[in-house]
Amino acid sequence: METMFSLPVWLVAILIFSLRIIDVSLGTCRTIAVVQGRIGLSVGLGFLEVLVWITTVANVIQHASSNAWLLLAYAAGFAAGNATGIYLERWLAMGMVILRLMSEGAGDELSDALGDKVTRVYEFDGSRNGQSVRLLYVPIQRRKAAALIAEAQRVDPHLFYAVDTLRDSNMLLPTPLPVPTGWRAAVKMK
Repeated sequence: METMFSLPVWLVAILIFSLRIIDVSLGTCRTIAVVQGRIGLSVGLGFLEVLVWITTVANVIQHASSNAWLLLAYAAGFAAGNATGIYLERWLAMGMVILRLMSEGAGDELSDALGDKVTRVYEFDGSRNGQSVRLLYVPIQRRKAAALIAEAQRVDPHLFYAVDTLRDSNMLLPTPLPVPTGWRAAVKMK
């Protein structure tokens, strides 16, 4: 680590800035993974986040107090890391969502159009100011939601929609194997 501080100050500042972006981006994605209940992913991201912080940033703090540029690079890297982490998480679009679609006049066409693209469309009848509406609930992977919303708006331009995070669902459970396999099969043998 001491060799890093033999470099020119501007290069060290860029390095601190970059490492801080990596550290905070990992932390942002880890926090989102924790909220979504993704244990394995949050553990892996947490490990990488702390590894970057301990090996680099903690040592940098000792030297940054003697140079204001290094302190500014540290703070700017933190701020940029938050934004980068949010953009990264949006790009990854992890998890599932429920699309809640409300159509006043094109409910049947909307249901048919979406039914061709997804496995499940739940339909309900409702009313708004005395006028009947069709409510559609569609569980879908988050990364596919924007395309499905665009398709729904093509069918019904006056559509109202809301997107909710789907944290727990029996839809997310894998289909169980008919016969136990692996080490569990040996344990369950009688």
